[in-house]
Amino acid sequence: MATDTAPRQAESGRPDSIPAVSLQGLEKTFGDIVAVAGIDLDIADGEFFSMLGPSGSGKTTTLRLIAGFELPTAGRVLLHGHDVTGVPPFDRDVNTVFQDYALFPHMTVGENVAYGLEIRKVPKAEREARVTETLSMVRLEGFEKRRTNQLSGGQRQRVALARALINRPRVLLLDEPLGALDLKLREQMQIELKEIQAHVGITFIYVTHDQEEALTMSNRLAVFNRGWIEQVGTPADVYEHPATTFVAGFVGTSNLLKEETARAVIGRDGIFTVRPEKIRIADPDQVPEADEQSALGRVREVVYLGSDTRYIVALDVGGELVVTQQNLQTSSMEALAAQGRPVRLLWKRQHVLSLAAGQEAEGAQEGVDGS
Repeated sequence: MATDTAPRQAESGRPDSIPAVSLQGLEKTFGDIVAVAGIDLDIADGEFFSMLGPSGSGKTTTLRLIAGFELPTAGRVLLHGHDVTGVPPFDRDVNTVFQDYALFPHMTVGENVAYGLEIRKVPKAEREARVTETLSMVRLEGFEKRRTNQLSGGQRQRVALARALINRPRVLLLDEPLGALDLKLREQMQIELKEIQAHVGITFIYVTHDQEEALTMSNRLAVFNRGWIEQVGTPADVYEHPATTFVAGFVGTSNLLKEETARAVIGRDGIFTVRPEKIRIADPDQVPEADEQSALGRVREVVYLGSDTRYIVALDVGGELVVTQQNLQTSSMEALAAQGRPVRLLWKRQHVLSLAAGQEAEGAQEGVDGS
């Protein structure tokens, strides 16, 4: 699949200027384990780019190869057109923010942020001015004298970000930096990180296994699977037009139709997907419009999620489809009462996409599989 990566990148609208990061035939093995299987990827200057994939997909190893913490088995890493494959981490114009933040507990916030400048022998007056400026950038004005153990999780994350930004790197690498935060704070920090990136204008490369996080924050993203890149594109491209069954199943919830089920529902052989929110539920005797496809079934399970409800429908022809509907006028009792009801599912023909098989992955959410 590595050979498919470059065309997909070109289709996604990558600028022709020199990329901030260019990975060329990049491979990394650990003994018999292939962590990165020969990828080609260009990341534009000033882009918020996410590497998305499950554990073991190669995204973190790729980030470490860019940082210089690992050396590739084969291939090259270029930063702004310069080959840095053999250059040590401290001589690369990048900084990294880790999930555990790695703050010094015996130092104040200001001392933590200034540490990199102190190592570089930057004069005290300039250090103090840049600490003030950088803390203001991450909305921590006046926190210079605080100890890190006096801060909330979100504040510690901002301190780690400020410490990485103060050296003014051209590329900032972020390895699941929001993973330790609770859901509400994580969602807040997603918005703040995106705003900070837009303000400072440097390239952010963000590693995550959280699909919603990648879709929310990224200009573009790469979906990793077993050391390969399955697809590169904008969030809308990847979600609305998944290139493989793996992408369709991993990025959001998807319904896969194949084999006997595809022939019965779509009318031809192949692997197809339709997103749950594109499907509407109607009475069994509802007649489809000319531009619609449909399938009869029975609601097997109802999952009430507050703002919306997820219906799992067992199809008469075999297999299942997942349907998601917003609860605009539906109460929890009304939603749950649908369980066991016969229904007709309807969707626009244009919302059915044909897929390449790709590489199947554990945990990929499949709706109809014909089995």
